[in-house]
Amino acid sequence: MKKLALALVFYWLVVLGTSLQAQMTDEHLMEDVKQYPSCSYCGMDRHQFSRSRMLIHYDNNSTMAACSIHCAAIDLAVSIDKTPGSIQVADYKSGKLIDAEPAIWVIGGSKPGVMTKRAKWAFDKKVDAEEFIKQYGGSLATFDDAMKAAYEDMYTDTKMIRDRRKAMKGMSPSAPMPAH
Repeated sequence: MKKLALALVFYWLVVLGTSLQAQMTDEHLMEDVKQYPSCSYCGMDRHQFSRSRMLIHYDNNSTMAACSIHCAAIDLAVSIDKTPGSIQVADYKSGKLIDAEPAIWVIGGSKPGVMTKRAKWAFDKKVDAEEFIKQYGGSLATFDDAMKAAYEDMYTDTKMIRDRRKAMKGMSPSAPMPAH
């Protein structure tokens, strides 16, 4: 009986701990997501894609909120006359925003990326990135490597996104356009 009671107590401590951790994660996630709920480029929900979201603060006091490195790369390219003061990305494991440049990045793997065929995920700790690679594959990279990959993938990713949006509207991308 004591073993059952101890098992139940342990079970509830785990459940409550997990619940509190999720609540704390949501609280720190919500700070930037409340202010910028959707991606500036594609309109995607940044809370839904909180593990890939990015935030760029420019030196002219403007801010760009993105759902992914794909959309952040677009903004960095078209905002050539603005200098980024800071570039933040979500740590995949915790969801907390971290500095994107010293982050440990994983490129590729079987875990589907956001707005891309070739995933790009950021981690605050190398050990977390290595655990991710053991589970999903991919390779360790730097921020520069991840940005280069985002630009290399831009055309195929943009084409993929357009095709998906057409399909969602009920039009197959390979179907002929209706005659008018």
